[in-house]
This record gives sequence, structure tokens and C-alpha cells, in this order.
Amino acid sequence: MQAEDVRKDKVFLFLSLVTDRLSSVSYVRKEHPMSDNLYAPLPKAEVIKAVERRNPCRVPQVMAQWWGEGLREQHGDGLAPLTAKYPRDAWLGMIPVMHAKDMGLSWYDSLQQGAGHDANVVISDWSQLDEFIDKMPDPARANIYDYDHGPWYNHEEHLAFGWCLSGLRTLADRAHREDRYLLMGWWNLFYERPWGLRGMENLLMDYYLFPEEVHRLNDALCRLYEGYIDRMARDTAPDGLWTSDDLGNQRQLMMKPEHFREFLLPYYRRVGEACRRNKMHFWLHSCGDNLEILGDLADAGVRVFHPVQKHAMDERRAVREFGDRMTFLAGIDVQHILQEGTPDDVRAEVRAMIDLFDRRDGGMILAAGNGIVGGTPLANIDAFLDEGVVYGWKHRGK
Repeated sequence: MQAEDVRKDKVFLFLSLVTDRLSSVSYVRKEHPMSDNLYAPLPKAEVIKAVERRNPCRVPQVMAQWWGEGLREQHGDGLAPLTAKYPRDAWLGMIPVMHAKDMGLSWYDSLQQGAGHDANVVISDWSQLDEFIDKMPDPARANIYDYDHGPWYNHEEHLAFGWCLSGLRTLADRAHREDRYLLMGWWNLFYERPWGLRGMENLLMDYYLFPEEVHRLNDALCRLYEGYIDRMARDTAPDGLWTSDDLGNQRQLMMKPEHFREFLLPYYRRVGEACRRNKMHFWLHSCGDNLEILGDLADAGVRVFHPVQKHAMDERRAVREFGDRMTFLAGIDVQHILQEGTPDDVRAEVRAMIDLFDRRDGGMILAAGNGIVGGTPLANIDAFLDEGVVYGWKHRGK
């Protein structure tokens, strides 16, 4: 091939890419009259359309700006332009479900709580269960909206990237005033919280040795959660419940599927019913491979599942078998692609994710797979958020 032909081919490719990008912008301005800003956050109704598969105008971004451990220390003020430019299409308020140090437990010693999360033990013997249940918070009266988390918590900093641990009534009022989708909830449900109380090794043995006690604990937790859902619905009218359980590891479930169905699923159903009763979508974050129980989660009422973890779950099988039963808050791989790839690699991965998860009527929301940690190049984060918006518009316009 002659040099002149190579040059013409490069010019043609460049013009094609520019035209492709401009065509997506033109589509935005034609089909989304609410704003001429390509990166404007979506109104609540559009996020609801994505969740309920009713043809949203763009693939929403929720928990995409999940700044994890070490990221602020590495990039500092370099994150501020990303926070200012890119949309957060839902706001998240996290309530304090319970803190053992506040419960007045007769045996509790905070000095013994320095182990890792999976090894901490609050209920060291099941004989302590009665007192623990008796002293659990009353969801109707607990201070869940303005809990003092101590000097480490900076409300304005958290508000800037869309999820708060305090000042939650103010957050809810602002979300409603600005027509934004509002999530309220907490971390840890029926696996993570019991393991935080019993220790992971103890809990997995409890399924065999102390099944009645496991059910008593989960029933008490479920009554607490149901009370919080009812209260949040009355006080702040959220659109969805956000919670988590990390039911899988990178190869399989953390427990046998039959143990999930025996010890956890009945209580998941009750939470799902509480969400339905209060007209809230049920959002669940669960790391690892959840494929064996994804149908059970859908049956229990989980409406949005995060993150369909790359390299742990079979994404195509998840979409093929369950894409008509739940919406996927699909998380980009924060372990490898976002950390180790180039910006072009990241953009290609975002497009591939949207092509896979975003069906004709919706059913996809874009997120980070987990906290984006230190060591992740700023250019890669920028590419992830930018391609999510630009291709998220374009794909919905096809």
C-alpha cells in the first residue's frame, strides 16, 4: 500500500470516529430535551425506567464513582474534576443498623474487637443470644439519620460523591427537590452481619451445629430490617433499598446452595416483601460467584443485582438465564482492567459491557465493581466514566 493511501485511510478513520462521537451528542440533544449537557444526571423517572426495563434514554451510572482505599491519597484534588463532570444518577444514604458498642451488652469488651472483620466475635456463645436480641435497637426510635460517626466522617466530602452516612433527611429532601433517584439502606444482611457477630468460621459451622440459633438470630435481624424499611419509607420515601451480603467468592458460593435456601432465603423473601409493600426496589450488592442462587434472589424480590463480578461469574449466562427477571448494576472490573489496562482498553470494556447487559428495553445500570482503589490511573477512571455516558446514550439510541 502506498504512503498516500495509508494517510487517507488514517484520515478517514479519524473522521469516522469524530462523526461517530458527534452523532451520539446529536442524539442526546434531540431525544433528551431536559438538558443540553451530555453529562447531566438523569431525572428519577429515567432511572426507574432502567430498573423496570421501560426504555430509559441512557444507561444510568450508580456507584460508578466509588472511591476506594488509597484512591484519594494517590490522586487528591485530581478526583474533583471527575466528580464535577460526571453524573451520579442516584444518591445513597446509609443508616447505622446497629453497633454492638452502643447496645449495653453485659459481656461486650471493645478492646477485644481489633481482629479482622471475618474474625471479630461479638456473640462468642449462643447463650448470649437472648440478651443480644433483647438489646437490639428499636427501629422506630433509633437515631438512624444523624448518627455521630466520629471525626473521620466528613459529610460534605461524602455528599460531593453522592452517598452519605449522616444528615440523611437533608439528603432525602434534596434528592426529592432535585428529582433524583434516592437509595437508602445499609451494608450487611443475613450472611455478612451474622459473620460479623459470630466470626466467619463459627457461622459456617453453626449451619451444622446450631441451626435453631441461626434461625433465631436471622429472624430477629429480619424484624429489625423490616422495621427500618417501614420507617425509611415513612420518613424519607426512598425509591430503592441498598444492601449487601457478599455471598460468593471468586470461584463459588461461600456456602452450599442448600444452606443459603435453608438459613437465608426465607428472610430475603421477607425483606423483598417489605420493599414491595413500601414501593421500593430491592438492590443487592454481593461479590463473587452468585450464579447458583441468582434465581432464588430474583424470586425473593431482588430487583437490581451488583456487580456480576468479572472473572468470578459467567456474565453471559447470567444475562441469558436471568436478564428477564432482574436488572444488573454491572460493575467494571476494578481488579485488572481498570487498574492495569490502558484508557482504550477501559473504553472497549465499557462498550462490551453495555452491549451485553443493556437490552432493548433497558435492564442495565453501570457501576464500579467495587471500590476503585489506589494504584488505578486517573486517566482510566476518566475513560470509564466518559465512555459510560457517551456510549450509554448511543446504545440506547440504536
